[in-house]
Amino acid sequence: MAGHSSYEEQKQLVFRGLKILGIITIVEVAFALFAKGHVVPSITFGKDGGFGQGIYMLAMVGASLYKAYFIVFFFMHMAHEVRGLVLSVLLPTTLLIWAIIAFFQEGSAWGASREHIQEKNREVVQPGSQSKPQGYILPGTYQG
Repeated sequence: MAGHSSYEEQKQLVFRGLKILGIITIVEVAFALFAKGHVVPSITFGKDGGFGQGIYMLAMVGASLYKAYFIVFFFMHMAHEVRGLVLSVLLPTTLLIWAIIAFFQEGSAWGASREHIQEKNREVVQPGSQSKPQGYILPGTYQG
């Protein structure tokens, strides 16, 4: 670890970090309100599902990832740690991201199955035009 800073230097760093995080959060909220049409109702590039939606999502994910990086490396002091410790924290985090993606995939599969079952339950079966019984009929029992 590098040399320690004084209390006043640490306090300045914390307030600088809070200002940076606050500014990024305000920009994120303003961008989201603008993209969804809450600021200018005629402009909505966050709902159309096209190129604008992709830009919106990338911007939001990028800002969130930067804030997470900033918090971990500066407020949790990972920027001043040895490489092995940093990797021992970050590598399991990638497994957490993989688990989140897997849970979303699994949830969407369960949702699709449930929709399929509900469709089958709503299906109305109409009897055929013939009233002949189906299946095995014992000899001498059917008189049709």
